[in-house]
Amino acid sequence: MTTINFDDIKLKDEERQPCEVWTRVMGYFRPVSEFNVGKKSEFYSRKCFCESKAVLNLEKYDIAAE
Repeated sequence: MTTINFDDIKLKDEERQPCEVWTRVMGYFRPVSEFNVGKKSEFYSRKCFCESKAVLNLEKYDIAAE
């Protein structure tokens, strides 16, 4: 079995490939690179939703399942 040491792998900048980021907008997916300046700014200021953080304090609320 061969062991790979990832610290030994070095890439020059010209060997790297850019990564294209896509996001869902109004029901379909679009690359962020095609957004206008305002939409790009809004996209990069978004905060990711974390469900585990959202349900941490639910015990203090009296919520009944319907």
